[in-house]
Amino acid sequence: MNIEQISQARIFDGTQGVYRHKSEATGTDMEFSVFVPEQASTGPLPVLYYLSGLTCTWENFTAKAGAQRYASEHGVIIVAPDTSPRGDGVPNDDGYDFGQGAGFYVNATQEPWSTHFQMYDYVVRELPEIIAKNFPVDTARSGIFGHSMGGHGALTIALKNPDIFKSVSAFAPIVAPSQVPWGYKALAGYLGPDQNTWLDYDACALIAAKGWQGDILIDQGLADNFLAEQLRPELFEEACKDAQVSLTLRQHKGYDHSYYFISTFVGDHIKWHAERLK
Repeated sequence: MNIEQISQARIFDGTQGVYRHKSEATGTDMEFSVFVPEQASTGPLPVLYYLSGLTCTWENFTAKAGAQRYASEHGVIIVAPDTSPRGDGVPNDDGYDFGQGAGFYVNATQEPWSTHFQMYDYVVRELPEIIAKNFPVDTARSGIFGHSMGGHGALTIALKNPDIFKSVSAFAPIVAPSQVPWGYKALAGYLGPDQNTWLDYDACALIAAKGWQGDILIDQGLADNFLAEQLRPELFEEACKDAQVSLTLRQHKGYDHSYYFISTFVGDHIKWHAERLK
């Protein structure tokens, strides 16, 4: 579990680092970023994992969201991994919504994807072990959030691992991939044609089957070009209602799917998680 530091910078009295390591889950080199606020000098802090969306790496959130200001204010460590394995020998697709940059946080079972695309195991098992070994985190206080494909990842991973992740939120998540075009392509490609296997990575199906011990926060822009066809937050709202899970779905007029939207509300999310990870 040795890691290599790629870069480090001072920001808001904390340290923003970028790291590389050889992943057992993906069989490739993987990169991730970690922000550690100054409060870590006095003891372990809560840790919040952020999962990015299609085409992104760790860099999009780290450079564009402005999260460090709020993480410093609330004393939270933030970890942002890549969205898929990359490199020579890793299969890819011509589209932006499948293959490299689009791992969908699943464990692929179909060739040629199954060799490297084990992003679920990477986020749930391998990465937290690396973070616990190398950074001053309190693993009993771990939360997760994400955007779009990463919102899908955050919701499904939390719902299946409430013993690991104590809080979950999302920006414009794909909540029902088994019912939308992005999901049809990704889940069929990674998991095969049996749609019953897709439900294990579908937040609406998981909330119905497993529930959730806490509450959930989702922010959604109403000017989001993907809202009606790909995101379908109303489906998750109905599933939470049926499962008697407390959901705060905030819908914002004029906001799109971009990091302008995320940067506007990321402070609310970090504060929300910090309150639940005390």
